[in-house]
Amino acid sequence: MAVLAESGSNPDVDLLYDINGLAKDAPHWFDRIMEFVGEYGLLVAMVLLVLGCWWSVRRRGDEEAASSVAALVWAPLAAGVAILVNVPIRGFVERPRPFVDHRGLDVLVSGKTDFSFVSDHATITMALGVGLFVANRRFGLAGIGVALLEGFCRIYMGVHYPTDVVGGFALGTAVALLLSPPAMALLTPLMKAVERSPRAGWLVRSRSAGERGSALLPGSRSELTAEERDLAA
Repeated sequence: MAVLAESGSNPDVDLLYDINGLAKDAPHWFDRIMEFVGEYGLLVAMVLLVLGCWWSVRRRGDEEAASSVAALVWAPLAAGVAILVNVPIRGFVERPRPFVDHRGLDVLVSGKTDFSFVSDHATITMALGVGLFVANRRFGLAGIGVALLEGFCRIYMGVHYPTDVVGGFALGTAVALLLSPPAMALLTPLMKAVERSPRAGWLVRSRSAGERGSALLPGSRSELTAEERDLAA
């Protein structure tokens, strides 16, 4: 009842106390794991997902490889653009961190002195997840799942309100999707040029994939007719 009175029956604050309350009941070692995962671990996981998707795309080496790699290049760029967009939003809203205005929170990370809305971590991970989805649905769904877990961790750690996280998800998604068409229009021809490069082509398509593709091209030696083979003999 005390928590409800302090929150003024605000669903945003009530949910904050409910999720952060799990940290109070959890063992100390589990909170330390959540602190690391929420602050650094899931960001590293997103980077590994992007790299794993890139490795899968270039090994497959199909005709859509250049556009898929272009989408992967756009994913981190979208995250960077979203963070830049968040700078004026934070300055305009100027929402204090939840532990500044609300007592009794179990804050797992100290030293947070900037404003709360919107969450940078939620913005970055969701922009990367949606950018991954544009490139590859399987990796993208995994990335969006990681982003959702990141949002939960930020509330669990007591450093963001739920609406901070939702705002970050919305911002990351909006930037990744709305700016995707012009970004792809610029990046896809660039990746196709890289693909044709003798030195940098492996960044888009592995050499083994290129060899498999060339073996199936019409008019290749593997597709000579029986008559041509007889003439050659």
